[in-house]
Amino acid sequence: MSRGEVFIHPTSTVHPQARLEAGVWIGPRCHVGEKVAVGRNTRLEESVYLDGWTEIGADCRFSAFSVIGSAPQDVGYKNEETRVVIGDRNIFREFITVHRGTVKGGGLTSIGNDNYFMAYSHIAHDCRVGNGVVLINAATLGGHVAVADFATVSAFSSVHQFCRIGKYAYIGGYSVITQDVLPFCRVAGMRPVLFYGLNAIGLRRHGFSRERLDALKGIFKILFYSDLNTTQAVEKIKTLFPPTEDREEIIDFIQDSSRGIIKKTPRGSWDSESEL
Repeated sequence: MSRGEVFIHPTSTVHPQARLEAGVWIGPRCHVGEKVAVGRNTRLEESVYLDGWTEIGADCRFSAFSVIGSAPQDVGYKNEETRVVIGDRNIFREFITVHRGTVKGGGLTSIGNDNYFMAYSHIAHDCRVGNGVVLINAATLGGHVAVADFATVSAFSSVHQFCRIGKYAYIGGYSVITQDVLPFCRVAGMRPVLFYGLNAIGLRRHGFSRERLDALKGIFKILFYSDLNTTQAVEKIKTLFPPTEDREEIIDFIQDSSRGIIKKTPRGSWDSESEL
């Protein structure tokens, strides 16, 4: 079966009002609801469920049993017209769930471009996921979580509602995140979650220069390994480091935090050579 340049397997159910752009490929036993819009060359492998007020960009891939745009797991939700909006070139592996927003949370769950979501990961209502993010197997985002560009949430980790994950941050496996995770850093653990320094390997892979890494390392040394509280540390950073994109990213992130940031470090962890 086809709609012009669109392929629809005969075992799939696609509502006549669903909007499908050229090159969309829908495999066996899929469901595409009335309010769904699917961008060019997006592929549904098989047994994929797309429903609700859901917009999907171009060149995305959905593996078997992923469920996108279903109602939020929120007891106050009354079937209001809330949405999921997904950008381009995203990969959704098996058994992924993405829920649409709630009225009280702004009505939108949004996902940017070039993300990779591994099997069994979950993106709850009103989450905001940036670009180049990786969720490893069974990573779970609670409602209203914000994940900035190029962050990684490792396997079986969970992020509490309303937490934020900064740019280029790395969360280790089996972690329980209940406060904000600063940009550029590594954290891991369960109650408490510990700060393990700069995400140096990830930053190098993204082309950060040695000078840029050294500046970030100096900022983190003041934030995490001095005797200053967070407010005092920020003021010292402003004094010692000239304004740069990275410095401002960290300072703005701290100042916008409502849940506080993860700061606890392992005892005796600071080693000026091993961090980079």
